[in-house]
Amino acid sequence: MITVDRVLPTDEARDLLELTRRLAHDELSPQVREAEEAGRFPRELFRLLGAAGLLGLPYPEAYGGGGQPYEVYLQVLEELAAAWLAVGLGVSVHTLSCFPLAAFGDPEQRARWLPAMIGGDLLGAYSLSEAQSGSDAAALTTRAVRTGDDYVVNGTKAWVTHGGVADFYSVMVRTADTGARGISALLVESGQPGLAPQPAERKMGMRSSPTTQLVFTDALVPAERRIGEEGIGFRIALAALDGGRLGISACAVGLAQAALDAALSYARDRRQFGSRILDFQGVSFLLADMATGIEAGRALYLTAARSRDRGARFGPQAAMSKLFTTDTAMRVATDAVQVLGGYGYTTDFPAERYLREAKVLQIVEGTNQVQRLVIGRALAGD
Repeated sequence: MITVDRVLPTDEARDLLELTRRLAHDELSPQVREAEEAGRFPRELFRLLGAAGLLGLPYPEAYGGGGQPYEVYLQVLEELAAAWLAVGLGVSVHTLSCFPLAAFGDPEQRARWLPAMIGGDLLGAYSLSEAQSGSDAAALTTRAVRTGDDYVVNGTKAWVTHGGVADFYSVMVRTADTGARGISALLVESGQPGLAPQPAERKMGMRSSPTTQLVFTDALVPAERRIGEEGIGFRIALAALDGGRLGISACAVGLAQAALDAALSYARDRRQFGSRILDFQGVSFLLADMATGIEAGRALYLTAARSRDRGARFGPQAAMSKLFTTDTAMRVATDAVQVLGGYGYTTDFPAERYLREAKVLQIVEGTNQVQRLVIGRALAGD
């Protein structure tokens, strides 16, 4: 395994990362293979992570969060994802789902709901996409009509990570027929009457993490659960996705690091023609390229995170980071299978799982084609 030299701002952050590594080694790694094969969601592990204070790291201590900079939070995600992508990505999704309330809620809403959301007992889900409005998120059609003190919500959301197991959902809905300016954000409880999570999608990878549709049928959501004013939901969604893309970046680097470690360990032990295969230039150059891409991706997400922490613009850098790290993860996972040869294609080794899991990272939080669009518009000054 390659030792990663972490540069952390405080002793508290160093202790936090060491705690994360112990939990990843002792609790996550022993369970991942069986849970992925069985498609079992590890809810108990999220409770454990919540009790350890890892479900609210970037949010204020005044509300029960960790008060940590994004630079630290993302490195925690990387460690979790290296042990189990579904858990690392699940923590990222939970953090994303808390963002609308934390950043756009009024003081009363934050005081009322945020402590429970980031305190560790509850698990969140973020619901923006629909079957016909994936990359074109502003085209969403799930409608919320104001009736007295409630919104009557009808429609179907899609691709909801933690659908059916989450305790709350941050949901983007249409409140007016004015395009992106007609979208609003609602904080919906999991037990909301009229809300029906559908059976989980059957996926190539991350089978332990349920992804479902959410069907709303005349669901009466209290108007007090609208986050921000009507019509600013799309702005909330885009702001949330900037941070979420950095979360995916950290998860991608963690997965790639795990794939490299597996390939490197195998290459050290496997002997052909009287030598370790690591000593053959064809293999060592492959591993060198894998390691270089991982280091570059880590530097990229940390640079973007530091911009975010100091309040600077970071959206284009988040898109660059998501694009580069997820493409790197896919390439590294593919090359890890190649290093292991036939064994890499079997379920006896984790390389094939890393390859199946890496693919989704190029899709979630905006496809990599959309990231290129975001970067191009930034370069054009749009």
